[in-house]
Amino acid sequence: MDELRGILYVVGIGPGAEAHTTPAALRAIADAELVVGYTTYIKLVRHLTEGKEIIKTGMTEEIDRARAAVERAKAGGKVALISSGDPGVYGMAGLVFQVLKEMGWKRGDSPELRIIPGMTALNSCSSLVGAPLVHDFCSISLSDLLTPWPVIARRIDAAAGADFVIGLYNPASGRRTRQIVEAQAIIRKYREGTTPVALVKSAYRKLENAVLTDVDHFLEYEIGMLTTVLVGSSQTFVYEGYMVTPRGYTNKYEWDGTVREGQRPGFSLVLPRDGADPDPAALAPSRLGLAAELHVVPTAAADILEEEE
Repeated sequence: MDELRGILYVVGIGPGAEAHTTPAALRAIADAELVVGYTTYIKLVRHLTEGKEIIKTGMTEEIDRARAAVERAKAGGKVALISSGDPGVYGMAGLVFQVLKEMGWKRGDSPELRIIPGMTALNSCSSLVGAPLVHDFCSISLSDLLTPWPVIARRIDAAAGADFVIGLYNPASGRRTRQIVEAQAIIRKYREGTTPVALVKSAYRKLENAVLTDVDHFLEYEIGMLTTVLVGSSQTFVYEGYMVTPRGYTNKYEWDGTVREGQRPGFSLVLPRDGADPDPAALAPSRLGLAAELHVVPTAAADILEEEE
């Protein structure tokens, strides 16, 4: 019966500050009778949960959270299961589907599923340091709690070799320090030591901090579970303390808007006849101001001591 069909909101709350949480996410939490989440994330939205039932658990208890949320919603409740960032990017949405599959859930069954997107760590961190993600990029988690390290290492090698901008999630923890060192060694095979690297901690949270450095020197800075590491491509440059990856417009157009010789608007980029890359000077302006610390404005969000892997 319709009145017994519950709703499960799988909600991305973004970086944590309410100003960067979407109205849809706020409405979902407001509509929920029960809010389920990792303890730290529950703290971030505690001002939105007054009068609601709360289930909060620690790290490594993700399956319990997903199952509790699904079962309550299946029984007819309105439940919000929250993730930081986006629930479909290293978040709880995938696990929810696995629990539903294990239970034999089908579309039309209770609960109704509503996935609410949120601002990812890559989005929030990149906004603090400039425009590093304007061209092709990828994200890789360095946590080997659920993925074997050799698999992660192969992915880093492939991404670095293909010249992606690379966002590294979960780069280190108190028990896990060698992975970021090995990641740097892999990336160094493909990138110059002066390639820009941004280290962003707790974006849009109380302890927010961002540092701009390079491939050769980024391990000299504190890196932990609250840090997202953004490694530039071969074309990424630094201008006025900002990290920028060009989209490639100057491969085809001059700065006055005219089309470069041999190119046509709306058609594929034409490579030089010798097969070389387009003019490097047009692609990669001078790399200036590396190792400069960025000025960031702390927000009023709660202190965060750990992150979910």
